[in-house]
Amino acid sequence: MLLFTLSLSAHAQKGVVQGRITTVGGLPIVGVSIGIKGTSKGANTDNSGNYRIGGLQPGTYTLGVRLVGYTTQERPVQVVAGQTSSQDFQLTENTEQLNEVVVEGSAINRFARKESEYVSKMPLKNLENPQVYATVGKELLTEQLVFTVDDAIRNAPGVQRMWEATGRAGDGGSFYNSRGFVVSSQLRNGIAGNVTSDIDAVNLERLEVIKGPSATLYGSSLTSYGGLLNRVTKRPTDSFGGEISVAGGSYGFHRISADVNLVDPTATDNKPKALAFRLNTAYNYEDNFQNEGFGKNLAVAPSLTFRPSDRLTINLDAELYQSRNVGKQLIFFYYPAAQLGFDRADQAPIDYRNSYMGNGLTQQSRSANFFGQVNYQIAPGFTSSTNLTSSHSYSNGFGPYFYFLPDVALDSTAGPGTHNLTRADQSTNNSSNQVFEVQQLFNGDFKVGNLRNRVVLGLDFLRVDSDIEFFGGAGDVVPLNVPGYNYGSRFNGDSLTAFYNSQTTKSTYPITTKSNTYSAFVSDVLNLTDKLSVLAALRLDHYDNKGGILYTPVKAYSQTTLSPKFGVVFQPVLDRVSLFANYQNSFINRGAYLGVDQLPTDAARIAKPEQANQMEGGVKLDAANGKISATVSYYDIRVKNILRTTPTLTNPQAQTQNGTQLSKGVELSLIANPVQGFNVVAGFSYNDSKLTRTTEDVNGRRPGTASSPYLANLWLSYRLSEGALRGLGLGAGGNYASDNKIVNTTASVFTLPSYTVLNASIYYDQPKFRVSAKVDNFTNEHYWIGYTTMSPQKLRSIIGSVSYKF
Repeated sequence: MLLFTLSLSAHAQKGVVQGRITTVGGLPIVGVSIGIKGTSKGANTDNSGNYRIGGLQPGTYTLGVRLVGYTTQERPVQVVAGQTSSQDFQLTENTEQLNEVVVEGSAINRFARKESEYVSKMPLKNLENPQVYATVGKELLTEQLVFTVDDAIRNAPGVQRMWEATGRAGDGGSFYNSRGFVVSSQLRNGIAGNVTSDIDAVNLERLEVIKGPSATLYGSSLTSYGGLLNRVTKRPTDSFGGEISVAGGSYGFHRISADVNLVDPTATDNKPKALAFRLNTAYNYEDNFQNEGFGKNLAVAPSLTFRPSDRLTINLDAELYQSRNVGKQLIFFYYPAAQLGFDRADQAPIDYRNSYMGNGLTQQSRSANFFGQVNYQIAPGFTSSTNLTSSHSYSNGFGPYFYFLPDVALDSTAGPGTHNLTRADQSTNNSSNQVFEVQQLFNGDFKVGNLRNRVVLGLDFLRVDSDIEFFGGAGDVVPLNVPGYNYGSRFNGDSLTAFYNSQTTKSTYPITTKSNTYSAFVSDVLNLTDKLSVLAALRLDHYDNKGGILYTPVKAYSQTTLSPKFGVVFQPVLDRVSLFANYQNSFINRGAYLGVDQLPTDAARIAKPEQANQMEGGVKLDAANGKISATVSYYDIRVKNILRTTPTLTNPQAQTQNGTQLSKGVELSLIANPVQGFNVVAGFSYNDSKLTRTTEDVNGRRPGTASSPYLANLWLSYRLSEGALRGLGLGAGGNYASDNKIVNTTASVFTLPSYTVLNASIYYDQPKFRVSAKVDNFTNEHYWIGYTTMSPQKLRSIIGSVSYKF
């Protein structure tokens, strides 16, 4: 205790330099390195252009700010014990400064992101935020040669991919799992922005994985009890420049992409740039690693920023995705799965490289997202942000899928065993799904007496309009492990088209539901002292389901729900150590059901909102002069009001709304820069999830949708920062997942086996060009993902890329 007290005392005797770096037009510059000359002390600016360098001995220093494309600035700064010196900089462009500059101060934890304006709907440092989140930035994506959000996810602790994108309107994007619950990427820059095909990373600035029930600030329609994924996109910058890249590799992979930023050519130092335009676009093609299938994707993402005054900024942008693909292999199970004769994916009697289908089973997918934002500074410390999004997805074409057919299904006298595969199709017919959202935010940063308040008040309207038509009926049964069998002869595009054309009526499954959600929320972070803050938030949510058809008619209803959130943060060492705890809530509007005392002909009742409540506590670190950023937490999520099946003699469809579920666990994330040029990104999670009041066949068991209980990720990176080979770097790492029980009942258990997938990259990065290469799954691991299904994953692949910068 004495040593700890002495340490705090010594820390208090040191000084701090902090400030903000902006352009001459007042825009914050993210990622600028600031260094104290002659020392290893340094920092990077955050998303608001702010920086902080602490732990300085009293004295006079030279503070240096250098950035490629801008004039170098240095100034003396006097550091006084126990005091903070504020030093702001405005950087002006210098088109002659083209060479890369190494800023003095070696504490550059380049993969860490220490602040977000989206997680709490206000600018808030990670150490001040009682909620846990992970950020995957563009620097890491570039180093790993990541092209999709699916690949970016592998750097987020405690998140596992479960389903690949099917491309179907409304629900076709990839599905993941966080804290035992399924989640998908439906948010972009904090508001709705769903993409139903593979999501290209060409315009991804960073990916934020926000953990735990988060309905208070984000609502329930686009989030999960496990959290949410928020894609933060690239915005126009204040200088001309760009990059053009080409890439190619295994399985016929080829790609071309461009990132071009244009600015107002009439601007000068005395007339800041009021207009800037940026275009990110990519074309991507890759064959399936199996013997049939491909994916062809085009992404176009233009964005425009207009600043008519210092107080007003208007942002307009869009995401246009077009895809033509063949759905990845998706295998379901006959129940009970115990009849299959095997209970693990690696024991299945199938060929890992065989797609078991013919050619032509393609689907067309489109996603079009349009966004508008108006930001206005009402007064010092008070801002208004008006956000609008219109999101539209469309699909048309085939959706092949498979399931194992045990011998007993064909011969009732047969024992357990599987020698056949059923092939089927669920197509979509000119289907669409539209999401419209308007969100108004008012932010304030002010003091009441000596107490600092950071407040956000939000008003939100969300409309979801589905017009989807599934149809099917085509399919057959084929034998497994028959040498020379032609699996493409009867299950291909031509044969299925001919089958559907011959039908006088189709077996259709329409979805025509519509809903409006009206919400208001408020959140306040109150600093009781410099080291102690509390957060309180509340959402009022009115859900109005207009009814329609969800395979069968859906009853219209409306429901109003309150969603609270609380948090506390104590920093025993200011800006270095943070102890936090939170209570968070989410809910789901489940709609109509029949009770045990009702008959099938009775009018349905409306279920109470299903509720999930989380308690969490842990510690966050920003230690060793910013070289170590870490979070360790324990969470406990309890779900109540679950509808569970309780059939009666008079009503076999009866339900009771008293089901419960428990999900608890620990998570660890680490982003470190232990020595100059060497960076570490690591994560570990353990989740214990179980159904605690439900039907007897699954009661007390881990849900088949809960993913692997143990997950780990690691990336080790080293880059030369000086010498003749400066800019040369390499990295290696991978992901581990434990056994995943995707069928888990008293009658049957089916497991996707544990896997370790290893990846590596190498690059040579210079001011005018970049040459990169990567190897994914370099051990050629056979592994599967899924929930209630199994899907084989891509084997070893090698990709090279060349980029030209201007």
